[in-house]
Amino acid sequence: MDSHAHPPVAAALRLCLHALLVGLLALAAVRAVADGTHPRAVVVVSAGTAALYAAGALAPAVQPRTRAGALWLAALGAAWLALLALSPEALWVAFPLYFLQLHLLPTRWALPAVAVTAAAAIAGFVLHGQAVTPGTFIGPLLGAAVAVATVLGYEALFRESERRRELIEELMSTRAELAEAERTAGTLAERERLAREIHDTLAQGLSSIQLLLRAAERTLPADAPATGHVRRAREAAQDNLAEARRFVRALSPPDLANGSLAAALERLSSRTTGPGLTVQFAVSGTPVELPTPYEVALLRTAQSALANTVRHAGAGRAEITLSFMGTSVSLDVVDDGRGFDPGRGPVVADQDAGGFGLPAMRARARSLGGTLSVESAPGQGTAVALTLPLPIPDGRPGQDAA
Repeated sequence: MDSHAHPPVAAALRLCLHALLVGLLALAAVRAVADGTHPRAVVVVSAGTAALYAAGALAPAVQPRTRAGALWLAALGAAWLALLALSPEALWVAFPLYFLQLHLLPTRWALPAVAVTAAAAIAGFVLHGQAVTPGTFIGPLLGAAVAVATVLGYEALFRESERRRELIEELMSTRAELAEAERTAGTLAERERLAREIHDTLAQGLSSIQLLLRAAERTLPADAPATGHVRRAREAAQDNLAEARRFVRALSPPDLANGSLAAALERLSSRTTGPGLTVQFAVSGTPVELPTPYEVALLRTAQSALANTVRHAGAGRAEITLSFMGTSVSLDVVDDGRGFDPGRGPVVADQDAGGFGLPAMRARARSLGGTLSVESAPGQGTAVALTLPLPIPDGRPGQDAA
């Protein structure tokens, strides 16, 4: 029989069942020899029944709810009926048979089998001419009831234990996933912070130094002794500015590392899901290459706005539009959700999971000289628009393309 279907504690119960059945068969054989009632036949049938039981207990094919298990149980029942016909002491063997039937057969077949076994035990005892007392009926029936209650109760406890084990494993897995997500989010946030700091300090400063040195170089005569030094200083500043830009690009979000901003927004719209939510993305105007801080700000704003839409808006449709308008670039995220009252403050909308609420979006916009506007009303959806001025190609201070 199956030794792996239940926890190790079931091994002790199986050993007790084996000992009980073998002991009851031995008792029937001993009593038959002592009473002189078919002693040889009872001993032979008892030994055969014990051998049949041992063969089934050791056979790998005998498993619960299988054909082999049912056939073995039928053969064991037939051997028991033969023993019951020879000796009334075989009545007590019915008790371990109850447990076997409840273990090997489906419940819809096990309960009738237990009832038939109890009836056969009572009938065998009566047919042997034994004195009929209330105990003659109560004993087998009570044993059947105890067996049914024990097995069904154990099965219920086992199922509950399995459900709890699966729940604990799921919770452990979820906790590990959350920890990994937090570590990833922290890493990405730190990378983005470093990129922003490098852009706002080193890159801007080197750009200004380069511009000032270029202006100084233009004012100096070509044969002036300082001209060469100024030129080399400008070239060094230019090389270091290029290196700073490479650092900024390397620390930019992974979504931007795999393609353009439009491609990143397209991927964002396709993988954003919610109950009944459809997200569409469109590009307006002629795309131009944007500095990495611009791309990061536009992407993070789209992520934040969509996170609020999924979590709080209950929207059925959302649209992301990236527009290039000559001197500026804008991002619009519009949904048809429940909206909110801007006059009372977007308390819920600011609590998106990524930590990039409306204050963070506005701070990003201000750091790049842009603006963020939010239009919403209860029941009328929400529109978030970020507009950034395009950097001037000559890289004047305040509009650096680093």
